[in-house]
Amino acid sequence: MSKLKINLGPQHPSTHGVLRLILELEGEKILSCEPDVGYLHRGMEKIAEKLSYIQYLPMVDRMDYLAGFFYSELLCRTVEKAHNVELSARVRAIRVMLLELNRIASHLLWIGAFLMDLGATSPFFYAFREREQILQYFEKISGQRMMNNYFVFGGVRRDVFDLEDVESILNLLPQKVKDYERIITENPIFLQRTKGKGVLTPQVAINNGITGVNLRASGVDLDLRLKDNLYCGFYVQPVVLNGKDAWSRYKARILEIIESVSIAKQALEYLKKDEDLEQNLINPLSLKLPKGEYYSEIEAPRGIASIYVNSDGGLSPYRLKWRTGSYYAVNLLRKLLVGTYLNDAIAIAGSLDIILPEVDK
Repeated sequence: MSKLKINLGPQHPSTHGVLRLILELEGEKILSCEPDVGYLHRGMEKIAEKLSYIQYLPMVDRMDYLAGFFYSELLCRTVEKAHNVELSARVRAIRVMLLELNRIASHLLWIGAFLMDLGATSPFFYAFREREQILQYFEKISGQRMMNNYFVFGGVRRDVFDLEDVESILNLLPQKVKDYERIITENPIFLQRTKGKGVLTPQVAINNGITGVNLRASGVDLDLRLKDNLYCGFYVQPVVLNGKDAWSRYKARILEIIESVSIAKQALEYLKKDEDLEQNLINPLSLKLPKGEYYSEIEAPRGIASIYVNSDGGLSPYRLKWRTGSYYAVNLLRKLLVGTYLNDAIAIAGSLDIILPEVDK
């Protein structure tokens, strides 16, 4: 049988961005996969060298436009650590609540898009229905549905309000997630498309830098929230499954939503206390990082995200690098797709929850 090379993407609706996969096929069996990235490259790391820290802060939400709060937190955290700034308990609770709401919104979009890639359109609308409520609250407190630019160095732009909206969302979500599961989890077509497909062993995952849900769905118990100072005082129960396949990665994200609801509720209960917002804000106009190297990391929806800043003591970083979960997930496709069939490629790639802005940074 003759071999054939084809392009999956970059203009393909199920690659969720301009991802090009060069596949070598024998019949419909995939012999090799070569990801070709860079179509969305915006120079986010190089741009930082020419901007002050406060000028760069609004841009970092775009590293992952579905989880912008996490990248804002990373940059703010790095500056705060460099200046030995301690966040007040209320600021910590606000950040935790918004981060977990953002994680839920990100997972909801993934569930809807993943199911639509596999041919089921209804779950897409159901998931977006709940996600819309979260985005409406983000818009209420920040003025923006996405790229909120709400965290600032030493605190937040303003105190949160209308907490009954958040309470309503968090009370609603568990029942809605049960509805999704009735439609999806044991659906025979969905099981055929995902069970036993894209098996990712713990050793392969670790060797390829895979983190987050994709790693925990392969049985590795690693969740940075357990040792994150921001989450100190909040109970976090990591979701760890042993299925290792595309179905397990789906199920892990379903359970992650429920766990994020639990964490957000803990933060919400604290915020209900009638306390003034105390902040240790850093003057952004004269902000410089002392000469040296700085590193921060966080458990983002697509795996561990981290930032490295090399400062020469100036108003701008001398060098800045981002580590993102999606970058490693794309590289994993070189191994995960080999030996599978073309009709499984979208299901396997989709189960990894890749977003291209995180790749082409």
